[in-house]
Amino acid sequence: MFFNNMTRCLSFIPFFLILLFASCVEIEKYDNTPMGNMEVLWKIMDEHYCFFEYKEIDWNRIHDDYAARISSNMNRESLFMLLNEMLGELKDGHVNLVTPFDVGRYWKWYEDHPANYSEELIRKYLGTDYRIAGGIRYRILDDNIAYLRYADFSSGIGESGLDYIIEKAGVCSGMIIDVRENGGGTLTYSDLFASRFVNEKTLTGYILHKTGKGHNDFSDPYPKYLEPSTRLRFQKPVFVLTNRRCFSTTNDFVNAMRYCPNVTILGDTTGGGSGLPFNSELPNGWSVRFSACPMLDQNKQHIEFGIAPDIYVAMRNDDMEKGTDTLIETARKLINR
Repeated sequence: MFFNNMTRCLSFIPFFLILLFASCVEIEKYDNTPMGNMEVLWKIMDEHYCFFEYKEIDWNRIHDDYAARISSNMNRESLFMLLNEMLGELKDGHVNLVTPFDVGRYWKWYEDHPANYSEELIRKYLGTDYRIAGGIRYRILDDNIAYLRYADFSSGIGESGLDYIIEKAGVCSGMIIDVRENGGGTLTYSDLFASRFVNEKTLTGYILHKTGKGHNDFSDPYPKYLEPSTRLRFQKPVFVLTNRRCFSTTNDFVNAMRYCPNVTILGDTTGGGSGLPFNSELPNGWSVRFSACPMLDQNKQHIEFGIAPDIYVAMRNDDMEKGTDTLIETARKLINR
């Protein structure tokens, strides 16, 4: 999941930003020793990570704490575990330490929350005769509501596929878009999909970039807009189903959709992951991925820790025992009402 992220498409970022990060972040030479690798990793994050101030992290204290635990004869597994623990202090699902033998990751952003999702129930609602348009599986439910399951924004969707879906859903009383468990992917597909639900150019948020090595050295906010599609658009009630595993690009999609007319976000708070990730390398060849550019919502508020739904709904055990999905059934009732 941690590889499905917004770094796969930066199409909305101004050209100077792409030039700024056209290659990996470079840093001066250090010895390829446990301490040298730790110092390089700490400095890369110190100069380029974008959420220190927002998360109120004392990175200098963390340096001292972990430097004291480094020994010159550490093997690679011990060093990996220590450096991954240090990065875990950032509480960021976009931060990964990548080695030939393991990938460090922080998953607490969803592990301590209920799943609010059942793949078995989704298969029941979709059946076996559902239609497929790119990455979207869809069908018309028996109460004339369109149900769309988009599980991964790495799986593309084209304009003609969206035209066909919306044409078929045009006779329905409403639409349910289920993006639960969607860990992210490509921003292009997210924006392309969201553009079918907005009728005018809409401000959905802002992006900032680092302008210096200080923790709070950022550019002025650069606005991000959602342009309405020039093709078929859906004008009836839409419910977007979310849970804590809606991360990265999916977090951005949910943020954009909440500014569209007729759209309601239903379920649990998303997992967050609003920082655009970039990469750098340590002297021993290991690489680190980290959040470098924060994204804000329409009100210039951080969405790094997730987006609350308009209507909070959790899965009920008694519904699951009956073979029904509480979130889907709640959305159906609200549309039919």
